[in-house]
Amino acid sequence: KDIAERQGISKKYLEQIIPMYNRSGILKTERGSQGGYQLAKSPETLTVGEILRFTEGDLAPVACAGEETPVCTRSADCAVLPVWQGLYKVINEYLDGITLQDIMDQHRASPADDYMI
Repeated sequence: KDIAERQGISKKYLEQIIPMYNRSGILKTERGSQGGYQLAKSPETLTVGEILRFTEGDLAPVACAGEETPVCTRSADCAVLPVWQGLYKVINEYLDGITLQDIMDQHRASPADDYMI
């Protein structure tokens, strides 16, 4: 309830996503009166890329550039495929280079009082 209120999201939505994060190994859940949620990994090792790939799936800008994509029948003749593959690589490298700790450190350095992920 506290998390939902602080982040401005519905409790019902939170109840739907918490088990997914728990199963993925991103969160740990403790039940009981002193229970709650905590990260299963340290914020220094948990990357934005890892979280987004879990929640959104492949981060490919187009379907044919992703790792989980079957070979396109037109890939041999596609002039822009290398562009999409390059963008895909940049997206993943960039997001994998940002940890939750980086976000927290950046937030602490800013004058804002609250943050949302």
